Amino acid sequence: MTHYIDGFVLPVPRDQLQTYREVVEKVAEIWKEHGALDYSEYVGDNSNLEGTRSFTDVANTKEDEVVIFGWIAFESREARDLANKRVAADPRMTDLIKPLTNTSRPIFDAERMAYGGFRSLVQSSNQSTV
Repeated sequence: MTHYIDGFVLPVPRDQLQTYREVVEKVAEIWKEHGALDYSEYVGDNSNLEGTRSFTDVANTKEDEVVIFGWIAFESREARDLANKRVAADPRMTDLIKPLTNTSRPIFDAERMAYGGFRSLVQSSNQSTV
């Protein structure tokens, strides 16, 4: 089964990672309520491969930051578009995101986030899930 995903890469201050995680765990549940099949975020651990550009470069991370790589899977682009509208209108999202962006040291800086929607090209898995 092919899906549509929204993928993203962003920097998060290392000392704020736990706070970010607590918020994102709630955000993931909201996305799933509005139609996401899967919501995943990972912390960069080994992102340098000689001869390639790293996610740390893309996200312009600073010494005290880590890279987050994530995606949200949907049945289709149409399902994703509908979920995006619903999530944007959900007041819980505003309440959750505000503390991450409206501080003297923001945890989340959307201007340094890389984002895009992706349709399936190849899917090969040993698992029955996305």
